[in-house]
Amino acid sequence: MTRLKTGIMLSFACVMSLHTVQAAEVEMGTIDVEANVDTEVIKDVSGEDIKSADVAEALFKQSSSVSLVRRSGIANDIIVRGQKKDNISVTIDGMKIYGACPNRMDPPISHVLTNNIDYIEINEGPYNVEDFGVLSADVKVHTIKPEAEVHGDINLGLGSWGYQKAAFSLSGGTDTVRFLLSGSSETSGQYKDGDGNDFVGQIQREIDDGKAIPTVQYQDKYKDLDAYTKNTFMGKVFWNITDNQELRLSYTGNRSDNVLYPSSKMDALSDDSDLFNAEYIATDLGTYSKELYIQAYQTEVEHPMSTIYRLMGAQAYMTHALTTKVQGGKIKNTFEMNNHLVTGGVDYSKRNWDGGYYKNDIPFPEAKFHSIWDVDTENIAFFLKDKITMDKFVMDVGLRYDDTSITSGNLKQQDNDYNELNGYINGTYHMDEKTKLFAGIGKSSRVPDAKELYWIGSMGNPIGTPDLDATINYEFDIGIEKQFDNASMKAKAFYSKLDNFIAYNASNTMTMMGKEVAYNSYENVDATVYGFELSGTYVATAELYFDYGMSYQKGEKDQPLTGQTGTNMPEIPPFKFNAAANYDWDETLSFRAEVIASDAWTDYDYENGEQELDAYGILNLRGSKKWGNFELTVGIDNLFDTTYAVSNTYKDLILLPTVVADDNIMLMNEPGRYLYTNLKYAF
Repeated sequence: MTRLKTGIMLSFACVMSLHTVQAAEVEMGTIDVEANVDTEVIKDVSGEDIKSADVAEALFKQSSSVSLVRRSGIANDIIVRGQKKDNISVTIDGMKIYGACPNRMDPPISHVLTNNIDYIEINEGPYNVEDFGVLSADVKVHTIKPEAEVHGDINLGLGSWGYQKAAFSLSGGTDTVRFLLSGSSETSGQYKDGDGNDFVGQIQREIDDGKAIPTVQYQDKYKDLDAYTKNTFMGKVFWNITDNQELRLSYTGNRSDNVLYPSSKMDALSDDSDLFNAEYIATDLGTYSKELYIQAYQTEVEHPMSTIYRLMGAQAYMTHALTTKVQGGKIKNTFEMNNHLVTGGVDYSKRNWDGGYYKNDIPFPEAKFHSIWDVDTENIAFFLKDKITMDKFVMDVGLRYDDTSITSGNLKQQDNDYNELNGYINGTYHMDEKTKLFAGIGKSSRVPDAKELYWIGSMGNPIGTPDLDATINYEFDIGIEKQFDNASMKAKAFYSKLDNFIAYNASNTMTMMGKEVAYNSYENVDATVYGFELSGTYVATAELYFDYGMSYQKGEKDQPLTGQTGTNMPEIPPFKFNAAANYDWDETLSFRAEVIASDAWTDYDYENGEQELDAYGILNLRGSKKWGNFELTVGIDNLFDTTYAVSNTYKDLILLPTVVADDNIMLMNEPGRYLYTNLKYAF
């Protein structure tokens, strides 16, 4: 009996670990994923990180390969394998979504909340030909699905610094039609770092140290503003038209107000997004169609940000308002032929990005109004995949041809066209039932975005560089995955050669009205990134098990940028380690203690605003108790109230102060000791 219980616990630990479980097809509760060995599956995000709706923070805590870019109390960004923004692809239920803010205040991952997520796939490397712009990794967010049985839950959460959250979900229907409704409301005050400084205090620290000008501080009447307020709604209807045909319709709305960004001079007045999705799935249509999949979607974001809360905006405030919209679709067909599983299809998306400057809500003169001038990025691609099973060896191959055009509404700005053929070969060898070896080689690409090509500053200075080339990634991956009687382990290494990496060059400036401002600040440069990852689980007893993960990357430019001497790549986090001990007393009581630690950030791009960051280690504790339909969770993050920072200060983001020639950029600290509790009622 004890051995059986140990086996069950090992299976559970493998599911909950920081890496993908081993079977070609795995079931994780509601999850049915055909998972490759180079895929990391993060399950139960809503349950494991109920203290906040911020997906970026949840991924940072659960995966050693994900680093956090802290901008505020919510809506933070992620780095995967030393790559950020368009160098990684983010999809939500297959939909491409982009932020409207050129300063990454509303990154794609911020437009879905933890309470709506079923699971997340992180696919590292250039091994995805179905989606546009998968340069170094892709993050696939899968939201919860409706079920026929009527059930739901209500969550009420409280935490330090005035954090409050209420959320609900309700699902039900029949075998033919199923529906899902989900909503949440969340607000929080300004968090305090380990030194006791809230957002106002962190800015004042920079002012007192002479690193920021006093006018970036909040006005007295706004110093007690909450950090953010966020409301969401998600609705889904799934209709089984026939036994082998299904139509899925969904809508997600996010509404955020007064999101404070203390390390920038602007705050978001609002951050609103709407996601519309329609999917049609037909199975077993004939010899050459095991599954036919058709998708059409639209995602749109509105993001006005302003200096109105700051001293600089007391008399005359500036607002930078932007919108972005993606309309896209996909058609793909999968069929089997002997030992081949073949998928072919067409992928299409068109993104519009538009924005302008206002002074006291009055538009700037036309010549200086547009920051991003009604830019369309239109992509159509054809892709083909084949999974070939040969006894113990499985080979995956893929090809994708992209045709992309980028056009600006400003006739003075040049149009750009990009065409690229990408592909990969990825093989897995099953040495025995418990050991897998895998290796892959691939090529992928991503085009410059409208900010990098055409962005115009508020003084009319062209920050973008209109003749940038697309970035090409040539990558090799290798690894091993091993199961033991009471443990599991996965080790991976990669080497990536980036041709025409798009880097920010802070040395490219021009003088306007006696002030040095950014000018054609983006530049192509060849670079190399390499690293390794190790993760696994260990079951000590029937009640106690451990999971762990560690990652390291190193990045170098082949030559310095124009006018510079350094070759360190930007935004390459140092060695990071995640580990957790889990203790399940019985089915109703559980405890978790987790450590997140990082080496010092000593290799950094100092000429472009980055700085050395100290090493850190924090301890988080959490316990849960169930009584019938109720579950109470209590947790403490950063138990020892450590003062630390995880996000560096690359000048690709406009941070305080915004003087180009000034190297003293505000470093934003992470939250200090944070206590939270959540009461859940499920039915």
